[in-house]
Amino acid sequence: MTGTCAGSDAAPLTFGPTQLAPIFAELARRHPNLHVHVCYSDRHVDLIAEGYDCAVRLGHLPDSNLIARRIGPILGKLVATPGYVAEHGVPETPNDLLAHECLMQGTESWQFMDGEKVVLVRPQGRFKADNGTALASAALAGLGIAMLPEGLIAEHLASGALVSIMEQHPIRPAGMFVVRPPSPHPVRKVRILNEMLIECFNANGDGSAPPG
Repeated sequence: MTGTCAGSDAAPLTFGPTQLAPIFAELARRHPNLHVHVCYSDRHVDLIAEGYDCAVRLGHLPDSNLIARRIGPILGKLVATPGYVAEHGVPETPNDLLAHECLMQGTESWQFMDGEKVVLVRPQGRFKADNGTALASAALAGLGIAMLPEGLIAEHLASGALVSIMEQHPIRPAGMFVVRPPSPHPVRKVRILNEMLIECFNANGDGSAPPG
């Protein structure tokens, strides 16, 4: 089997080695005749051209001819330090973010829920990084507001180093997907990976693997 972890989420490079790597290792342990080649990258991979069996992608999938299996939700929060909030105030609505320093992956839009309606905002900021850990570090340094997966920031929220803000407009839930080239049925090794990912992630429901 050949697999890759890629995506449009803020933290695929962080998420892959920490959350997915143990699952791929267990996959290889359970199936000793299976060859596993895993690539962790933020680069968007062309599965067909590069010969991958499947990809694990995080975020909101664009339209494509690939077949996607949703594994579970990826939940996130807007966070900042208490110091940043004390100095700059708390945004009350998505549009209020335009007056704040936001810590981003690139030029992406942020999506929020206003009841059943999805609200898109294109925030601005002087600090950008393609890695969730780097964005979390910038948030912890008081550089601005970050949108990060709950699994990445739980410890910092518990300690009070970061606080959750604008909870009245929750982030639109993203997802974890296994995508594969089009064919009537997935090959057995892809089905096995799907089952293992569902087994590990669905119990938590927040996009984080269970401990241990």
